[in-house]
Amino acid sequence: MLLLILKMAAAEGGGKELNEIKTQFNTREGVYKLLTHSEYSRPNRVPFNSQGSNPVKVSFVNVNDQSGNGDRICFNVGRELYFYIYKGVRKAADLSKPIDKRIYKGTQPTCHDFNHLTATADSVSLLVGFSAGQVQLIDPIKKETSKLFNEEGLSSQKQAVSPSGTII
Repeated sequence: MLLLILKMAAAEGGGKELNEIKTQFNTREGVYKLLTHSEYSRPNRVPFNSQGSNPVKVSFVNVNDQSGNGDRICFNVGRELYFYIYKGVRKAADLSKPIDKRIYKGTQPTCHDFNHLTATADSVSLLVGFSAGQVQLIDPIKKETSKLFNEEGLSSQKQAVSPSGTII
C-alpha cells in the first residue's frame, strides 16, 4: 500500500520518471517519510532527548556460545538499560525482544561494562554506574541483581586506581 502511495505521489509530484520511488512526500496531514530499519524498530516507549545530559553508552561482550554468534550488546537510553544479542552492523537486532530490559526510578545509568574474563553463555557480569553514585552488579542473562555498592551515594567523587592498587 505504501509503495503504491509513493508511486502515485511520484507521478503527481512531477518526478523525473513515472516509476521513481520517493522517500518522502507532503500531504495536508503532514510529511510522510520512509524510515530506516533502525529508526522504525527503536523502542518507542523511550523518549529521545538529544539535549539531555546523559548520552547513550554502549558495551559489548562475547560469551562464546554454541550458536557461533556469542556477541552481546548493552546500551542505556535515559532511565532504561537494554541487553540484546548483537548480530553485527549489517543485521538489525529485534529490538522488540531484549534478553533483559531494566527501568530505573530516581537515578539513571550513566556507564556500564562487562567482565570479559568471566563471561559465559549462561552468565555474564555487568557493572552499572548511576547518576547518584551507586554501582550495581547484575547478570542480564540470568536476570539477577547481585550487589549494590555505595547505596547511599556517599562516594560521588571520581577516583582512579593505579596499577599498584593505590587510589589516586
